[in-house]
Amino acid sequence: QVQLVESGGGLVQAGGSLRLSCAASGRTFISSTMGWFRQAPGKEREFVAGIDASGFGTYYADSMKARFTITRDNAKNTVYLQMNRVERDDTAVYYCAAARPLGPIKPTSAQHFDPWGQGTQVTVSS
Repeated sequence: QVQLVESGGGLVQAGGSLRLSCAASGRTFISSTMGWFRQAPGKEREFVAGIDASGFGTYYADSMKARFTITRDNAKNTVYLQMNRVERDDTAVYYCAAARPLGPIKPTSAQHFDPWGQGTQVTVSS
């Protein structure tokens, strides 16, 4: 009965910053790799960033690495996505998800994650 709830999205100007949060319930979070994904209207859901259970192993989609940072606070059951120098193309619904227990070491495909949060909208304006 793991639940994930995203927050922190909103309207931001190009070049600005946002920090997204994902609050989790359930013990699964403590030992799970967590990921952020995003989906823009008419586009497929794409991987953004991942972080292992310890919080020290992070990985990113190549296009995100220079601007986004993923962190987690296991004591608070929360994972974060710091978004810097946002661009128009960053506009999307952002989702957090927990990796399935028997998947790859650094999963990037949505099929390896469950459960999912409901998403938070990020809109970048100019």
